[in-house]
Amino acid sequence: MESLEAGQRIVRVGEEPLRAAAPTDVRYCTRCVISNQRPRIRFDSDGVCSACQFAERKARIDWTVRELELSELCDRHRSRDGSFDVIVPGSGGKDSGYVAHQLKYRYGMHPLTVTWAPHLYTDVGRKNFQAFINAGFDNIMGTPNGKVHARLTRLALEHMGDPFQPFVYGVKSLPIRIATSFHIPLVMYGENGEVEYGGDDKNEDRPTHDIAGDLLKHYWSGVGPMEWTKYGVAAADLRYYMPPPPEEVERVGVQCHFFSYYRRWVPQENYYYCIDNIGFTPNPDGRSEGTYSKYASIDDKVDGFHYYLGFIKFGIGRATSDAAHEIRDGHLTRDEGVVLVRRYDGEFPSKYFTDFLAYTGLSETEFTAIVDSYRSPHIWANDKGEWRLRSQVA
Repeated sequence: MESLEAGQRIVRVGEEPLRAAAPTDVRYCTRCVISNQRPRIRFDSDGVCSACQFAERKARIDWTVRELELSELCDRHRSRDGSFDVIVPGSGGKDSGYVAHQLKYRYGMHPLTVTWAPHLYTDVGRKNFQAFINAGFDNIMGTPNGKVHARLTRLALEHMGDPFQPFVYGVKSLPIRIATSFHIPLVMYGENGEVEYGGDDKNEDRPTHDIAGDLLKHYWSGVGPMEWTKYGVAAADLRYYMPPPPEEVERVGVQCHFFSYYRRWVPQENYYYCIDNIGFTPNPDGRSEGTYSKYASIDDKVDGFHYYLGFIKFGIGRATSDAAHEIRDGHLTRDEGVVLVRRYDGEFPSKYFTDFLAYTGLSETEFTAIVDSYRSPHIWANDKGEWRLRSQVA
């Protein structure tokens, strides 16, 4: 799945909130609808974001050559006795379902799928996970200590502005831990979000990434699991969120690959593929709160609050992220994307609000105070008690 970096603020015990520097002049890409507030994104002199620049380069890639590279990779790792030969991290969503199904039924691999449990399963999320397993996949699910996970979720919301941080720890660490435990060196993720959505392009022309360094920088927002010992969380309770030591990774020779390097990555096509091959079910409400789409990040009741906080911190909501990628994929014009963003971005995720408050132990007043503390003055203005964005895409 795609992740807005939440590490713009990490509060040390006894200190005032610290905010990372961000451009104070909000600008929007001239080709899509993303703004320069997204961490690590870059704009060229024509006002085109790095993700759109990559999309242009992606159109010139010889995907036949890339698929040959994938076939050769699979040939090197494919087991002869049917034992597991590739780890596929996944929830049973459209992207992981597509990757696992392709590897098994197109390339003859024997994947072991690995799932980090959602905070709070939605009904459709459970249904899709079961459909995924029933489509022919072995699976290991990691479920963290419920009390610890809820506490980390609240701490991450308070101190980073993202309740999803503990999930991101697990979804990145557990597959690597399983890979070393089962001696399976090949791990296949879906897309490289840094290049697909705009970020650090250092891995643009390679199928892998640096496990230790990129986990912390790209996915954990510079805040590793053990940081939370500063807030009274026991180190022993945080070990489950950690990847294996580097020496174990090196001993097994684990490499994390991106399927998007080998096959052109189009989320909407992944969705249709999984409907046909896995029995994937979209959001029964017709669309997800905060956006117009119905098929991404629908398995966890906390998802909507992750995207909502991204909107608060960066002015970039769920509809912006969806529309930006679909513009790059040629499914929307920019004008159409602007209309969708202005209609749906920032919609409050009310459906699971009561569940979220109960899970984190917050009152509605406390939640609102936390949210408002993340409204940067160059993004937000308050007119007579009403918040409004200072700048909107047009």
